Amino acid sequence: MYEVVFDHKDALELYTKKALQWASLFDQFCYLNGNQLDDRYGKYHAILAVGAKSQFVWGKQGNSDTFSQLQAFLDTKKGDWKFGFLTYDLKNKIEKLHSPKTPSIVFPLSYFFVPQHLLLIDKDDLRVEIQSDEPNDILHQIREQEIQHAAFVFKGEIHPKTSREKYVEIFENLKRHILRGDIYEVNLCQEFVGEQTSIDPLQAYWTLNSISPAPFSSMFKHNQKYVLCTSPERFLARRGKQLISQPIKGTAKRGNDEQEDDHIKNTLLHDPKERSENIMIVDLVRHDLTKSAEAGTVRVLELAGLHSFKTVHQLISTVACEVRNNINETNIIANTFPPGSMTGAPKISAMQLIDRYEESARGIYSGSIGYFSPDGDFDFNVVIRSLIYDANQGLISFHVGGAITALADAEKEYEECLTKAAGILQLLELH
Repeated sequence: MYEVVFDHKDALELYTKKALQWASLFDQFCYLNGNQLDDRYGKYHAILAVGAKSQFVWGKQGNSDTFSQLQAFLDTKKGDWKFGFLTYDLKNKIEKLHSPKTPSIVFPLSYFFVPQHLLLIDKDDLRVEIQSDEPNDILHQIREQEIQHAAFVFKGEIHPKTSREKYVEIFENLKRHILRGDIYEVNLCQEFVGEQTSIDPLQAYWTLNSISPAPFSSMFKHNQKYVLCTSPERFLARRGKQLISQPIKGTAKRGNDEQEDDHIKNTLLHDPKERSENIMIVDLVRHDLTKSAEAGTVRVLELAGLHSFKTVHQLISTVACEVRNNINETNIIANTFPPGSMTGAPKISAMQLIDRYEESARGIYSGSIGYFSPDGDFDFNVVIRSLIYDANQGLISFHVGGAITALADAEKEYEECLTKAAGILQLLELH
């Protein structure tokens, strides 16, 4: 272990940018960035895991792998950090579900790696802890990096895979399922894609992160495929005996001035439709956590609290429990995956309808990126507000979505989707 201490915040930020540029030379890296935003459950300002010392690849959708194989990998690496992702289609391994479509950009169902090099950026101090077999060499390589200051450039065109008219048609079909009692909430997503595109993923991430900084931002490179994520949502964390989930339901854009912004916040906070969406998902998350909890310990610590970010206001709830003894990490994950905010309720029925009606497979979108630490804790986000890029194929993809309830209006929900995609649309100059 090696520590680097900085005199001021700007020096640490410059070092972090150099470190990420150095990491981009490797085939695998995971950068988790809290953006110094309020997160009482977070341990670090940022974490950068680079290079794969060992790895677990959960293959393609049709194979017979089970969660037990992932657990075996975690068990053999108990003293190590493990970083990786879980794609939405792992739902098919948890329930009797089937995804009839193939994602535009295909990742393994799940992938985790033990990093060769690890940088832990302290939450409170201007300090970076380097864990590597060659820390002095790594420190030198990072400091020698020259930051590229060129403006981000996007080459290509983006188009929706679902037209606005088709979105409204699907929306109304799903609403009919709600009105006849098949479900009472469902998350409808749509995809935007671009072929023959070209971007600098690193410049794209820093630009997107500056447009829309978020507490669960991340950048993940898996060979030549990238996830550039500005997620405001925590899927699930473990802190000792406590499990914490923080579902989001309820979104409004920021106002043009303080007075308008205050009005929008007040409207969102008291909107019956937005609050009902949030409460429904809180009930779902409470049910999911019960499967892993000591009896009687599931608690709602915050219900539909207002949280403001640079581009949007959100209603966020916090649900927690004490985890019961003798339950392993992958069982806890399987008991709660996919994130309830991205499915609907009842969860299985909602996912069946999503498979039936959505015109695009979600892939890594609606999944999760995060880590398992040597002390037994873990922390995973929800992959939303994310740009997915395949450098070999020149493909770009991003999804946006929102909840449908009995009170929902198709046109308003479509506009809310665009609000959620504002950061990506601004990055690609599509606004």
